[in-house]
Amino acid sequence: MNYLFLLVLAACGLRAIAQDDAGRGRLRINDSGYFEKPGVNVMVFSSQYNGMFFDEKTAGIELIHHGVRTATGGAVRLQPTPEQWDLIPVLQSRKVDREHGTIETVLKYTEYDFTSRVQVTAKEKGVEVSVYLDQPLPEKLVGDAGFNLEFLPAAYFEKTYLADGKPGNFPLYPSSQTRMEALDKKIPQFAGHTTFDDRGRHEFIVPLPLATGRTLVLAPEDAERRVLIRTADAELQLFDGRNLGQNGWFIVRSLLPAGRTGKVLSWYLEPSAVPGWKRKPVIAFSQAGYVPGQVKRAVIELDKADEPLREAVLFQVGEDGREVVKLRAPVRPWGRYLRYNYGIFDFSEVKEPGVYFLQYGTQRTNPFRISSDVFADTWHPTLDVWFPVQMDHMEVNEAYRVWHGASFLDDALQAPVNHQHFDGYKMGPSTQTKYKPLERIPGLATGGWYDAGDFDIQTGSHCDAVLALTEAWEQFKLKRDETYVDYPTRYVDIHRPDGQPDILQQIRHGVLNMVAQVKNIGHPVRGIVVPNLHQYHHLGDGSMETDNLPYNPGLKPYETDGRSSGTMDDRWAFTERTVFLDYYTAAALAAASRALRGFDDTLSAQSLYYARQLWVEDDSIGKQDTSRFSMLFRRNLRTSAALQLYITTKEEAFGREFREGIWAALDRGVQFGMLPALQACPYMDEAYRERLKSYVARYKEMSDGYARQNPYGVPMATGGWGGNSGIVNWAITCYYAHRCFPDVVGSEYVYRGLDYLFGCHPYSNISFVSAVGTRSKKVTYGNNRADFSYIAGGVVPGILILKPDFPENKEDWPFFWGENEVTVGICANYILLSAAVNALQGR
Repeated sequence: MNYLFLLVLAACGLRAIAQDDAGRGRLRINDSGYFEKPGVNVMVFSSQYNGMFFDEKTAGIELIHHGVRTATGGAVRLQPTPEQWDLIPVLQSRKVDREHGTIETVLKYTEYDFTSRVQVTAKEKGVEVSVYLDQPLPEKLVGDAGFNLEFLPAAYFEKTYLADGKPGNFPLYPSSQTRMEALDKKIPQFAGHTTFDDRGRHEFIVPLPLATGRTLVLAPEDAERRVLIRTADAELQLFDGRNLGQNGWFIVRSLLPAGRTGKVLSWYLEPSAVPGWKRKPVIAFSQAGYVPGQVKRAVIELDKADEPLREAVLFQVGEDGREVVKLRAPVRPWGRYLRYNYGIFDFSEVKEPGVYFLQYGTQRTNPFRISSDVFADTWHPTLDVWFPVQMDHMEVNEAYRVWHGASFLDDALQAPVNHQHFDGYKMGPSTQTKYKPLERIPGLATGGWYDAGDFDIQTGSHCDAVLALTEAWEQFKLKRDETYVDYPTRYVDIHRPDGQPDILQQIRHGVLNMVAQVKNIGHPVRGIVVPNLHQYHHLGDGSMETDNLPYNPGLKPYETDGRSSGTMDDRWAFTERTVFLDYYTAAALAAASRALRGFDDTLSAQSLYYARQLWVEDDSIGKQDTSRFSMLFRRNLRTSAALQLYITTKEEAFGREFREGIWAALDRGVQFGMLPALQACPYMDEAYRERLKSYVARYKEMSDGYARQNPYGVPMATGGWGGNSGIVNWAITCYYAHRCFPDVVGSEYVYRGLDYLFGCHPYSNISFVSAVGTRSKKVTYGNNRADFSYIAGGVVPGILILKPDFPENKEDWPFFWGENEVTVGICANYILLSAAVNALQGR
């Protein structure tokens, strides 16, 4: 037998093995470090628990099943249905062995000095998941520690399961059994907090399984969602985590055995794979539509195994419903971004007003408009509905609906010293106020907005919002009036004009609380928030988060004399002082004083008075965070405060301070100082403009780089929060750059930012602004998220990029705050951006 024949035989053998693996659907570890085959990805701690917000449902062993992330949280856990603030394991190590098809992680619970090793190995058509212990399970964790894997409820609604052949239905609403246990049996949650208000009974809820068995099949009828789990070592238990929290998932769990070491548990996990599956193309475009003269591009997102088509088609829909081809043009290949391939379809040459849709292969989009007025009303839902709904200390009505009653009339108590709050707030060894811990601070039950999907007041977000709303008023005079506000009765009515510009009413409402802070405390506070974890996750009417009665330590819990209450549920003011927040608040109040002049002269005068007071404070009295980022933030905000005080007062000392600071800021990085530098142009001389022009050219060069980084040409974010806020701020900055230097920066950057927001983004083509565009977000992380609903005009964070390469924005699950939580800052800046793009059209 000659060597050539042996080589040929060996090559044929290897090819046969590869073909056999492909035919059997064997998972392999790819270059990105996770298991992959068409239709199935198994990630093993590609993302880990970050410790900031604990269990965010974005870590552990995860399953991306036919393009959708349907499972997460595969790890050793200490509860059958872990909540967000339950203890999480710390990843000690992660090893990827591509040759042997194994990924191994070491996890540790430092609270119990308990370490486990989880190994995932490709096997047959799935993976084997094995748990190893070098030491026996600690006695305290026997009956509590188990291996969990969590499945997205929305992926399994209206589907069935089989447990050892016995059929069942996944419940649309939680309806499984629970029992009560004595509190001393509960594994403690973060820092001794508890999500459960036991009303002093010292007990907690224990969910019972929906089903048990040694073999569990999820969705046997659905090839895209079917998952087989089998074990010979222990019982599989299927739980519904929504009994404890609306954001809970379906969980499959096996308890770890006591007294054993080595391999103590093994699962075989087999997600089904549709033969030849490829993800359908996503045709991303602006759901709001386009004005005739702007650049019009659709970005086509393709499975990496898909063969790209050469062309796409733009159709116009006539009055009689006829579909007419208006443009047939090539799709320009862009290349690879994250896990997908991309192409660009440019239809800028089509300018005729009308109704259109796009087609790529067999994929058709929903209709959109080309019209000169497509942006005219894009900001209306945000100002008409979203901002009024966020108004704290007021009852808010809309037609037949009451959004919430007058809330937090018991504001607020001084937060205690040396306290770490579960939402990131903290206090050091001093209150830095005249108030003792838990003493009532008067005058805070006024104005302010709920910051986001929860009900705290965040002063930094207020500063951002007030500055943006003031700029929108001063530059564009948005006089829209669709909101009735009556402070004597604490009443707001939506869609009811009252003769006053709504944007000024919103500026006043935000400023009322900011002025109250400085007046009654002496400086702005980072936040005002409820003290108890069982309050914090409140969903629904904000007026029900507290009893609205001032705390009286002379009464027993839940006891009231009709004027006060013995229940410690009043919000706490976290008063630790920071220099950057002083300057941020000074900037916002100085700006607001101009907008409020002639509208609310008293509040206008107070705003300027307290802005000046904060400016002259000795920086040494505030907390000095010496990190590079914090120092940069403080310096830039001092420069912004100087600019706003200069515009308001015309005092040269402020102008000089601004000019000295802004060039240093721009030298540190044009992305940080460019917006205030451009906003200052109308108040500066020609020499300032000439010097700024070179920085603007550098900013344009940076902006052009985004189009080389991703096919959307915008500054995408890769952290734990979607990047829409940064994209909105970038587009606003590009507007001012175009207005001041049209020969350097074109208007296309402004449109590009809004196009992205309105649907030209990864994963889907839905508008990220609820109720704006043909198809928009209907499920967001607002205070009504338990109803899988939205508040019109809310702008979500957008695309969350899960490591290493998966972009996601769920439209069937509202509880991912990094994807879907709406905040006051981004909404105010969105109003400003929408007004700016209308100004480009002469509106």
